[in-house]
Amino acid sequence: MTRTRTQEFDHLRPLLFAIAYHLLGSVGEAEDAVRTTGRHWQSLPAAPPDARAHLTAHLTRTAMDLLRAARARRAAYTGTWLPEPLLTDAHGTPAPATYPAGSLPTAVLLELEVLDPLQRAVFVLDEVFAFDYAQIAAAVGRPEADCRDLAAQARRRTAAARTRPQADRAQCAALAARFFDALRDGDADALRELLAADAQLVGDGGGKAPQLARTVTGDDRVARLLASLVTLLTRIDVTVEARTVNSRPGALLRDRDDKVLATWTLDVRDGRIHTIHSVTNPDKLAHLGPVADAWALNREAGRTRRAMT
Repeated sequence: MTRTRTQEFDHLRPLLFAIAYHLLGSVGEAEDAVRTTGRHWQSLPAAPPDARAHLTAHLTRTAMDLLRAARARRAAYTGTWLPEPLLTDAHGTPAPATYPAGSLPTAVLLELEVLDPLQRAVFVLDEVFAFDYAQIAAAVGRPEADCRDLAAQARRRTAAARTRPQADRAQCAALAARFFDALRDGDADALRELLAADAQLVGDGGGKAPQLARTVTGDDRVARLLASLVTLLTRIDVTVEARTVNSRPGALLRDRDDKVLATWTLDVRDGRIHTIHSVTNPDKLAHLGPVADAWALNREAGRTRRAMT
């Protein structure tokens, strides 16, 4: 049965969102790119014969423009900038028909930040979505030969992301389960055993939520901070719910009213947790549901800490 123009766009929406998200690292900006492409699609006097090619080309170029503007904002960002988290597990997302079933891990999305918008577009279409070079050339408006060169440049610049050994899924899940058990127990020694010696805890509050003054480095420091933090959060009824975030083990932290306080994502390599990415910036959590008042919780935690001493 022939699809209507609206049906055709809705059919391709998950792909369009996924491309935009991998280019931008932002749910809100990706949705803006999809909406812009949707308005363009509806404004055409006649639907092109290849809707997928036309829409992915328009979406890609729109996202590239947004990325150019976003790079300036990120340069002036307060604290460490991290990609917006996507829940990619069986629980789904607030709009399961819109979001992709999986995404690149946070650590790899961060490595893509070194690429310029054109390199990143070619890399994402090639490596993530397996477009052939003719399709990539049509999407970015460059000759195929240029796209091959751009892909090679991007691969060289992201060699660490590409050559990093992928963690075995079963091993990764077992490690995460042990990690969250140790967290619930506030067991710093057990946590330390699961962390790499140079483990890092990286936070992104964007100046809009309490955040780490700097990245915490070292298995002992990270373990002790996590154990004390979760013990304190538990006392003010914050829960740590194990979830899959950006296709890696992670967690959703919620307050007593079930509002989202933060997400954590675990970067697992060589049987150890190397990095924990924590996002508390409320602007980056809004797509996950109602957001908690992190400042109010921070004040409550401060009062609780003083009462414990």
